[in-house]
Amino acid sequence: MGFNNQGTTEMVKRLKKRKPGIIIGGNIGKNKNTPIEDSAKDYEICFEALFDVVDYFVVNVSSPNTPNLRTLQEKQPLTDLLLRLKKLNNLKTHPKPILLKIAPDLINEQLDDIIEIVLQTKIDGVVATNTTISREGLKTSKEAVERMGAGGLSGKPLTNRSTEVIRYLSTKSNKAFPIIGVGGIHSPEDAMEKLIAGADLIQIYTGFIYEGPGLIKRINKKLLSIV
Repeated sequence: MGFNNQGTTEMVKRLKKRKPGIIIGGNIGKNKNTPIEDSAKDYEICFEALFDVVDYFVVNVSSPNTPNLRTLQEKQPLTDLLLRLKKLNNLKTHPKPILLKIAPDLINEQLDDIIEIVLQTKIDGVVATNTTISREGLKTSKEAVERMGAGGLSGKPLTNRSTEVIRYLSTKSNKAFPIIGVGGIHSPEDAMEKLIAGADLIQIYTGFIYEGPGLIKRINKKLLSIV
């Protein structure tokens, strides 16, 4: 597993060719083989390399596909990491927004820590949520699921939990920071639930596979119908 791709250098080459007017977020994380105690260096390398070709950054400490990555969600390591990136950002002439991407598997006490960290470090918001390590509610047999192996589960099994996390963060923080809602959005109704729960924006990944790009049009029509 890990973040399998051709690396930051190749990504920069491709992003330099993008058409103007398209908003791009740089989702940065540590390499699979980087010791956890050296992980901040990977984030800094990605941040510096991508700065000129992305519009905002997502600090990914929540993917279950990279061993030990989620330990960076613990309060002190996460605070230290975000402060380091914030310091780098503040050295730029035009700083970019920095958001934190969190797991749906965090308990409420951990979400309370996330709120405190976001307010303390003064980053620009939260992406809620990443994929889940839970396998609850699946129709496939437990044995078959276990044979498929570890990794993050996305799509409809994530819909309710990601909405719960959005609602908790929004309510408990009194909407103190923007939230990008993501996780199991397969219909206009799913999108509305995220927005009503407190999301300011939404992202779609798995929904594109099963519903196609027309899902965006259906969501927009739904939003326009209630404005």
